[in-house]
Amino acid sequence: MVDQSFIRDVRCFVGCGVMRTIGDYKNMRIVVVGAARQGMALSRYLVEHGANVVLNDRRSVDQLSHALDALADLSKRDNSLQWVLGGHPQSLLDQADLVCVSGGVPLTLPLLQEAQAKNIPLSNDSQIFLEVAPCKVVGITGSAGKTTTTSLFYQITQEVDDPISHGFRKAWIGGNIGSPLIKDVDQMSSDDLAIMELSSFQLEIMRKSPQVAIVLNLSPNHLDRHGTMDAYRSAKAHILGYQNKNDLAILGRDDPGAWGMRSSVQGRLVSFGKSVMKYEQEGTFLSGDSIYWEGKENHARRTAENSLGRSVRVISQKDIPLRGEHNLQNVLAASAIAMAIDFPPEAVSSAIKKFKNIPHRLEFIRSWGGADWYNDSIATAPERSIAAIKSFDEPIVLLAGGRDKDLPWDDFVDLVRSRVDHLILFGEAAEKIHNSFPFSGQNHLTIERCASLQDAVKLASEIIEPGDVVLLSPGGTSFDEFTDFEERGNYFTKWVKEIP
Repeated sequence: MVDQSFIRDVRCFVGCGVMRTIGDYKNMRIVVVGAARQGMALSRYLVEHGANVVLNDRRSVDQLSHALDALADLSKRDNSLQWVLGGHPQSLLDQADLVCVSGGVPLTLPLLQEAQAKNIPLSNDSQIFLEVAPCKVVGITGSAGKTTTTSLFYQITQEVDDPISHGFRKAWIGGNIGSPLIKDVDQMSSDDLAIMELSSFQLEIMRKSPQVAIVLNLSPNHLDRHGTMDAYRSAKAHILGYQNKNDLAILGRDDPGAWGMRSSVQGRLVSFGKSVMKYEQEGTFLSGDSIYWEGKENHARRTAENSLGRSVRVISQKDIPLRGEHNLQNVLAASAIAMAIDFPPEAVSSAIKKFKNIPHRLEFIRSWGGADWYNDSIATAPERSIAAIKSFDEPIVLLAGGRDKDLPWDDFVDLVRSRVDHLILFGEAAEKIHNSFPFSGQNHLTIERCASLQDAVKLASEIIEPGDVVLLSPGGTSFDEFTDFEERGNYFTKWVKEIP
């Protein structure tokens, strides 16, 4: 575990013997660890703002040829960017003013532990973006649903006819989704709106919160990285921890983990969920077949018996194109964000109706053999697979496995036994998942094991029957066979489309 007391609040830096204000990186020596998209975007930003950057990665020159080419112009600029590849030597910390950590790099890395011991501040691209962003930032986190909710809210901003009258000129989207926002921050103005997906890896060392912070849900995830549920919860809580009384927090009230954070809210509290809220609370809820918004503007025009007569109807549930209970929660969340910052309900409804599933999230691939095939490669935890399974009433052929994250499989096993007809396991976690099932009493369920995902696709094509759903929803990460969940989903899609 990382000693959090060593991770300092980077409100000012000690560099070259003088105190520095936020955003002043001139002549600072900054080590950026991790040369993926976050590290590359941050390195460019820092060099362009006068810093001397050392970009460090354990991978070799050959493995990072694309990154070297992309930043070649910076390397030629008075040695403002230097590369140290193939390992993490502690000599990198000599005269370092700041160490910036990419999201995929664990804080248990010896280099980072030594930096903490030397009281060298740690930061990352998201922290620096929040420090220098000239506009309001909407930050969204949760164990599941971050990308869908972030994308849906961004779609809502695109449906607003007159953005200026609703408080923004242009909306930007990034963070853990798409491109790091630090790449675009110099193009932003004070009347823009930045929408930021934040993972626990990013939040872990952050000491600044967005003005609008959303926690969708909280369930066991990434325990292989954080070690305990308490540490994971603590990382997520940073999205709220540095807000003030003028800020806005939006929490999922149907989720005990998210709703349990309401005591940390320092400003305005808005919630979302299926149940009707208590009198004088603000948020979205489900009544009958529709989603409604109840805000302070409604409270003055209604009585204490909690009548719906003054609430604002946002959209009918039958007009929501996304499958599943979890996606209903995502729609409730995105609607709450939009309504809380005074967007017109017509824009919210229009965006939801047009919204299509994001790749790798219950993405329909094709009908073949009388069955519908779905790619839910984003499901890297059992909890996410459970949500996917609950989205279907049809008989299910489930492909699950990958690499385990030290998460419990008990609830997954119980649901699979009652809802899945055929379970095909693949990858490193196949044996562990298989051993989680009792040896008797499976009723209709059959369980098969394959060495690879491609073998699992082939087996599924041989056992399906008309009316089935074939669902890739692994419950484990992709790192045993693929570089990430997107590559896994892309290969699954390719193999499914190639079935003769």
